[in-house]
Amino acid sequence: MTSIIGSTFRGARPVSRFALAIALATGAAVGVTALEAPAFAQKKKKAEAGEAKDYSKGFIAAYQPIQEQITAAGNAAGAVGSVPALKAAAQTADDRFAAGQLIYSIGRDAQDMALQREAVAMLIDSGKLPAADVGRYNFLAGQLAYQQEDYPAARSYIEQAIAAGWTENNPQTLIAESYFAENNNQAGLEYLDRAIQARVDAGQPVDENWIKRGLSIAYNSDMAPQAENYSRLLVQYYPSAQNWGDAVGILRNNNAYGDEELLDLLRLSQRTNSLRTARDYVDYIETADPRRLPIEVGRVIEQGKAAGLLNSSDRYVNEAETMSRSGASLVREDFASLEADARSASGSAQVAIAAGDAYLSDNQPAKAEELYRVALAKPNVNAALALTRLGIAQLDQGNTAEANATFTKVEGARQAIARLWSTYAMQEASGQ
Repeated sequence: MTSIIGSTFRGARPVSRFALAIALATGAAVGVTALEAPAFAQKKKKAEAGEAKDYSKGFIAAYQPIQEQITAAGNAAGAVGSVPALKAAAQTADDRFAAGQLIYSIGRDAQDMALQREAVAMLIDSGKLPAADVGRYNFLAGQLAYQQEDYPAARSYIEQAIAAGWTENNPQTLIAESYFAENNNQAGLEYLDRAIQARVDAGQPVDENWIKRGLSIAYNSDMAPQAENYSRLLVQYYPSAQNWGDAVGILRNNNAYGDEELLDLLRLSQRTNSLRTARDYVDYIETADPRRLPIEVGRVIEQGKAAGLLNSSDRYVNEAETMSRSGASLVREDFASLEADARSASGSAQVAIAAGDAYLSDNQPAKAEELYRVALAKPNVNAALALTRLGIAQLDQGNTAEANATFTKVEGARQAIARLWSTYAMQEASGQ
């Protein structure tokens, strides 16, 4: 599947390549049932079966020659000129129902969408539709209204179809699309939000295309909060590496994050196997910095090489790899003094966070957790940063409930990052 945002290079917002179109079936595709003709023989047959129809004499007189013309021609398109007379002759509910059936056939064969829509409205308004067909015909009317760009009418008909129990063809998406077609993206997304929540509340699966459509609209309309919300929904219900890459990429593209924020996003990408380009790996190397977190950088380089996206023959990669190798042993030698400084009364919150970072990058999350807690107890702490990494350390230990609780405490610019980590934590807890 093509990525919703394409590449996730830093410093430039790529043009979206995601354009999921909701397929709109034509009226004929709905499968309108066979239509009854009010000839005298049929009237007699129905009467004998106890289902007498109330056709007026004037209507029968108008109807019969039109039906004969259609039968002789083998096609109803030539009867378009007879429609006004047929409509004028219809007096009873049964007249209007039969007229609607015949007019729909004429409109269909003549490829006259307006005539088809008028005919379906006659069938609905006649009150003669079987209960089982009410949803079908309202949905058909809604489709026809949509195709004529009469979006309020389309919504009205489709809402009635849903109320009548119609579920085929994802009618909710057509209502959302009607708002999008009016460039009222806010209303469309709000409707889609409600439709998705209704599915969730009913314990029903959420269609992936619904989420992707909302994400596409929000992202391409620069509606950052909505795009972030839909990206979380996407990975919550469909947690593929591709979708995780899109979710992380959307946060990166929609926010002017610094290196510390980007580092935690790239750590999430690494854990969800969604580092997918050489640029992603290079960004990770830059933000982690082989001078600061050489152990983590060395691990990332090895993963990038294994994925076939990094090559030691590249000068930048080679230099970073060399620096990380020499720095790793020095950092490990300095662990004890770094921890002592962090725990001392004179040690700052920043020093304690740095100590936690060193242990986290060395896959020692339990020790990292201790030091992030030390940092949080000190004055002037960057609480959002410390809490984010505390949650990561807890998650790396398999303490998903604790990690999720920690992520929910993050506020400010990092909140969206923490929410995405929280989604990942919940998936880890459920074994997804």
